[in-house]
Amino acid sequence: MANCGQLFPVSSTERRPSMNRMSHHSSTPISSARILHRGEPGYEPARREALWNARLPPRYPDVIVQACDVHDVVAAVRLAKKKGLRMGVRSGGHSWAGNHVRDGGMLLDVSRLNQSRIDPVALRATAGPGCAGSDLLPALMDQGLFFPAGHCRGVCIGGYLLQGGFGWNGRVLGPACQSVLGLDIVTADGDIVHASESENADLYWAARGAGPGFFGVVTRFHLRLYPCPRFVGQVFQVYPIEALEEVFRFAHGVRHDVPRSVEFQLIMRPGGRLRKRPHIEIFAPVFADSYRQARRDLGFLLDHSIGRHAQLRLPLLPARIRWLYAAAGWSYPDFHRYSVDNMWTRASIDALLPGLHTIARTLPPAPSHMLWLNWMPSTQPQPRADMAFSMEDEIYIALYGAWKDASDDARYDSWSTERMRELSPLASGCQLADENLGRRPARFMAERNLARLDQIRGERDAAARFYPYMGRL
Repeated sequence: MANCGQLFPVSSTERRPSMNRMSHHSSTPISSARILHRGEPGYEPARREALWNARLPPRYPDVIVQACDVHDVVAAVRLAKKKGLRMGVRSGGHSWAGNHVRDGGMLLDVSRLNQSRIDPVALRATAGPGCAGSDLLPALMDQGLFFPAGHCRGVCIGGYLLQGGFGWNGRVLGPACQSVLGLDIVTADGDIVHASESENADLYWAARGAGPGFFGVVTRFHLRLYPCPRFVGQVFQVYPIEALEEVFRFAHGVRHDVPRSVEFQLIMRPGGRLRKRPHIEIFAPVFADSYRQARRDLGFLLDHSIGRHAQLRLPLLPARIRWLYAAAGWSYPDFHRYSVDNMWTRASIDALLPGLHTIARTLPPAPSHMLWLNWMPSTQPQPRADMAFSMEDEIYIALYGAWKDASDDARYDSWSTERMRELSPLASGCQLADENLGRRPARFMAERNLARLDQIRGERDAAARFYPYMGRL
C-alpha cells in the first residue's frame, strides 16, 4: 500500500480527531471535517492553502470545508444542498486560475483524501483525489509498475485526471484519464455512486475530461497500471536565442517523426542565474525498453545538424523519475505568483514564427518561460476512448509568467493572456490544465462533446450546485 502524503492512513472506520466541529450551522453534521466560515479565525489561511499559486484571486467562498473522508464529503454536499450553496472542489490546488475558489458558496477541499492502494498482480490501483502523482509514480516504479502521472511535484490526481492528464510517457499511454477504469463519486444530491463503463456510464464519460466543469466530487479513482519501461533517460541541449528560427523550424519539421516514446520539449527562457542571456532548452525524456532503443528513438535529434547551433549538448543519460520531477520543478518554483495560458495548434511554422519572436522579445524575468511540446502526430495508431476529453493537437504551446513581488502584478499579469490572444487565430483550442478561461475563453472540448456534457450536467445537477467553467466559447 502506498500512502500519498499522509504518515498514518485513515480507514473509513478509524477517523482522525476533529479539528473543528462547527456543525451548529446545520442539522447535517460533518463529524471530522474542519469547517470555516468567512470572517472566522483560520478562514484566510485555509483559503490561502487552497491554491498553490501565490497569487490568490480576490474571491471568497462563504464556507470552506476541509474533508477528511468520504463521509465528510457526503455531509458537505448535503449541507450545500440544504443551504442552497454552490460548490467548488479542490484536490491539489494547482489550478493556475483558481477555478475552485469562487465568490460565495462552498469550497470543498478533498486534498486529505490522499491514500492509494496498489495491486501489482492485477495491474490496478485505487487512489484518492488528494494523492500526489509525484508520490504515486515513484512508489509504482519501485514495484516495476507505471502510470502517466503529471510532470510536476505536488500535483494531485483529482483535478489532473478530471481535466485529461498529460503526464510522463503520455505520448505512449495517452492522456491519463484514458487509464481511469472507474470512479467513486458523490453526486450533486449527496449520494455515493460508482461510475465505470457498465455502471453510471454517463458520469464515467463526463468525468474523463470535464475538468473544473465536473458536477460531482470524486472520492476515489480506479486506475489501470502498466509495466514500467526498462529504460528511462533524457537528453538536454541549450541554444542561444539568436537560433530561435532554426530551432523552432527544426521542431516543427520533425513533429510527425518524433517517436511516441520521446517527449520532445522546447523551453524558451529569459536570462537567469545560471545563464545570463535568453536561450532555448531542448529537454527530451525518453521511455524505452533499452538504452539502445532509446538512442535509436532519439536519433532525429542527436544525429541532426541542428546541434551545430547548440551552446551545450549532453548525451543520452539514464534518469530516475525523481530526477525528472526535480528537472520539471526547476521551471515551476514554489512561492511565486503565476499567470498562465496555452493553446493547441497545427499551424505552419511561418505563421507561428512572428508570435514566437514576440514572446522572446517580451518574456518577463525568470522563472517565466514558454513551453513548446510536440505532442500528437496527425494520425494516432489507435483512436482515443469515447469520453468528454476531446481536445489535443500536433503542437502544444504554453506561457508561464512567474514573479515573486505583488507589486509586479500589473507589470506581468497580462503577458501570457495577451500573447495567447495574439496567437489565437492559429489555435485549434486550449488545454484545461493551463487554461485561463475567466480572462480568455477558448475552445477546450469538441462541440459535440461539450453539448453532451451539458446534457448530462442538466440531468445530474439540475439545480446547478457545482460551479460551471469560468468562461467558454
